[in-house]
Amino acid sequence: MKQFSDKLRSYAELLLRKGVNLQPGQRLFVRKAPVEQAEFVRILSETAYRMGARHVKLFWADDRITRTRFELAPEDSFSEYPTHQTDALVEGARRGDAFISITGADPSLLDGIESRRVTEAVRAENHAMNEFRSYSMRNAVNWLVAAVPTSGWARTVFPRLAAKNAVERLWKQIFHLCRLDLDDPIEAWEQHAAGIARRTRHLNAKQYRELHYSAPGTDLTVSLPERHEWHGVGSRTPSGIVFIPNIPTEEVFTLPHCRHVSGTVAATRPLAISGRTIDEFQLRFEHGRVVEISARVGEDCLRETIDTDPGAARLGEVALVPDSSPISRSGLLFHNTLFDENASCHLALGRAYRFCLQDGEHLSSDAFFERGGNSSMVHYDFMIGSNQLDIDGVTADGSSESVFRSGEWAF
Repeated sequence: MKQFSDKLRSYAELLLRKGVNLQPGQRLFVRKAPVEQAEFVRILSETAYRMGARHVKLFWADDRITRTRFELAPEDSFSEYPTHQTDALVEGARRGDAFISITGADPSLLDGIESRRVTEAVRAENHAMNEFRSYSMRNAVNWLVAAVPTSGWARTVFPRLAAKNAVERLWKQIFHLCRLDLDDPIEAWEQHAAGIARRTRHLNAKQYRELHYSAPGTDLTVSLPERHEWHGVGSRTPSGIVFIPNIPTEEVFTLPHCRHVSGTVAATRPLAISGRTIDEFQLRFEHGRVVEISARVGEDCLRETIDTDPGAARLGEVALVPDSSPISRSGLLFHNTLFDENASCHLALGRAYRFCLQDGEHLSSDAFFERGGNSSMVHYDFMIGSNQLDIDGVTADGSSESVFRSGEWAF
């Protein structure tokens, strides 16, 4: 094993070279950089400058300050969001800058906070970030979501460990799941990408008309729009920069037809949204919309999320991940969407990725919706996979084929 500082540098190299694929002369924005992991953020910034970054702009985050705000700030302040951040992000996207968002906040950070405060703040952020997010949703820029452990998150994953030991243990898991303990991590990611590419080619050639999901609590039919495209691991900007939006990633994904989803689906892992947890929930769809909700934990939060805007009650993503993925084999529940979604087949409420529909990036909002693409200010992945999940694909002629059996690829 390399020394810890060497691992941090290897991780920074992976995120910048294989993840966002920072180009010489590009500016880099690092969003939600946790002050608790300032050492890594400094290494990431130094590595970016050594690669030729023109400027690295940091937007810092601190869980303790966030919690304090929700406890003490004036009631009417939660409808505000700092426009200097969104203005800078949109300007950078128009200019062709690169973007890294760091996840790792305490999933229970806002437990006990008055619901209306969180709801108002989330609504304000979604509204303010809507224009910037439109760039990433159509791959107009090279972007990446990655993770670093904070003490709150680490203690959630490893509740029996002291904070310092939990953070060390979570770092070790992140390094392993990002293939950094292999002799050549970059080559390992090349091989991983090749395997995912084989799956996407197979699914794109099939052009299934619909997918049918069967599992305990799940009996769901999801139609796929004509000329949909499956993607995985590699994405490409209009200027030709190839990047990986998520590290780690194990998924193959596309968009569903947002008006043709019917049946019931049960979540198999908790969903963390803005410092609150939703667990053991089930959704029923009719004509593409959620019409019935139940949850043992966080039902109010789930209802508020689905009420964000009309598109939040429809699906924007369908993703396939085998139950034997490395993250699933770890046996850990991460309480973090970046990791948990890559341990399990999942769906997403909210906006669809336009690049998952042929020519989708060039369509008007009305034309995109007409072809089956969903638009919303939100995009929340929730996990539905397990070793009991079967998925069948229905072809254009109406015949049915096995896609997943007992949580694994069937081809």
